[in-house]
Amino acid sequence: MAFSSNLNWIPLWSALLTVFVTRVNGIDIYLDWNVSITDGLIPLLVDQQVVIINGVFPGPLINATTDDVVHVNVFNYMDEPLLFTWNGIQQRRNSWQDGVSGTNCPIKPLKNWTYVFQMKDQIGTFIYFPSINFLKASGGYGPIRVNNRDNVPVPFPQPEAEFDLLIGDWYSGDYKHFRKMLETEESAYDVTPDAILMNGMGPYIDSDSLWYETFTVDKGKTYRFRISNIGGTLSFNFRIQSHTMLLVEAEGSYTNQITLNSLDVHVGQSYSVLVTADQNDADFYIIASPKLLYATGVAGVGVLHYSNSTTLAGGAHPSGPDAFDLGFSMNQAKSIRWNLTTGAARPNPQGSFNVSNIALSQTFILQSSRAEVNGQPRLVVNNVSYFTPDTSLKLADHLTNGTGVYELDEFPVQSVNVDTSYGTSVVSGNYRGWIELVFQNNMDDMDSWHLDGYSFFVVGFGNGHWTPDVRNTYNTIDPVARSTTQVYPHGWTAVYAFLDNPGMWNLRSQTLKNWYLGLQLYIRVYDPDPNPAKERPPPENLLFCGLFESQSLAPARHRHLNH
Repeated sequence: MAFSSNLNWIPLWSALLTVFVTRVNGIDIYLDWNVSITDGLIPLLVDQQVVIINGVFPGPLINATTDDVVHVNVFNYMDEPLLFTWNGIQQRRNSWQDGVSGTNCPIKPLKNWTYVFQMKDQIGTFIYFPSINFLKASGGYGPIRVNNRDNVPVPFPQPEAEFDLLIGDWYSGDYKHFRKMLETEESAYDVTPDAILMNGMGPYIDSDSLWYETFTVDKGKTYRFRISNIGGTLSFNFRIQSHTMLLVEAEGSYTNQITLNSLDVHVGQSYSVLVTADQNDADFYIIASPKLLYATGVAGVGVLHYSNSTTLAGGAHPSGPDAFDLGFSMNQAKSIRWNLTTGAARPNPQGSFNVSNIALSQTFILQSSRAEVNGQPRLVVNNVSYFTPDTSLKLADHLTNGTGVYELDEFPVQSVNVDTSYGTSVVSGNYRGWIELVFQNNMDDMDSWHLDGYSFFVVGFGNGHWTPDVRNTYNTIDPVARSTTQVYPHGWTAVYAFLDNPGMWNLRSQTLKNWYLGLQLYIRVYDPDPNPAKERPPPENLLFCGLFESQSLAPARHRHLNH
């Protein structure tokens, strides 16, 4: 008998303290998270270390509405420092809560810290995960929903139910061992994941399978699946046997509604699709097959179970596009367009803010490659591999203008005419200016890039090398706004972003090993106006680290955990 997706969340409600307090523009949501590593979970029927939150994997759902304020008190019961990042949550004027090494000092073992952030002017489907120490490879991740306010209609009929579906590749080994291998052995970069999990569960194989994800539906009704690629390496193609999907949302943007037989989802991306249970009562395969990989047994497999079904899923898996057909993938990506007529976080149409006649103030051309730096296998962007200092960049920026921690604008934003090197790369972004980011992938593997603090407009994809002439091919009419975009092997992707959110923002590869091995930098968007309406001051519970470690916190703000 399969484990139901609903059962996976049962321990959450007894373990969480959730309090709601009325606000003018939303509510306060209070969550307590106990984060630890367990040896008792068996995602692949192999006992291994898994990062759990309040005893569950994946972690608890954060279910909020536009303008709600979320307070997450994180208790670190691991032997590693810990940070969480809220992938796609824009942290308006508040990069202090972004949860990456450049903006937050880590939560030390047996300590706790409370994040406070607002779902300001957002709706949509997002994810959270640990951002440091390669911990994401062993879990600690979960879903985020940001729902429309009551006065902003959703541009499709209310579905019967909504399902969160976190899909991602998984390694059966110890994440500490793999982390060490990446640092010393170049061959470790090419290690293939052992499986693709669905909500932390292994693949359905046959009627004897005991540990797989299943969703129960009633014939004739429509359901919303919120699909996220929570993995670290593989893009996948998602499909449901004998069913079509209606694409309706991508990372906080309502899209033009297109009917799909399958959907490519790249690392770090999230989508919403509507699925109508319009087949005869039976069980059907749910498939997530890897891109750019021919490997039996790696695909994620779940089950769509009709409530009156007595017929188990069986036979061959439904076929999808060729795993190496990047033309299909790129054409599908270009077909995903912004719905210009619907509201989202606000009643005004999404199309009231467009990129058809903008004036660019900056262009960054970012070339990604594998390289050797000081005898170590690394990843470089414009020949620089990011070096993580012990001191948070945002903290150093606030206290010393970065002195002793980083040098502003030493990173070459349009050139690779430097020797490979380490660098703590921080570049200036022009406040309230439009920036063009060109991601040039010089590697054989698919990559994904993400910008914290913003949604950007994905205006173009292409093969080969980007040149200024290809701007003539950009879609500036209705490009989708999102925070993560794929970059095809030996190809380029171009995005536009309006830098109206002051702060220190991480720009990174979402591919976990790439991120860990140096494919990242920070964009410092600075507004000299001290008005906190522009950028919020440091939080009262600010943590200190590195050069400022001695500036201790009051015991009430950073207390030792008791066992």
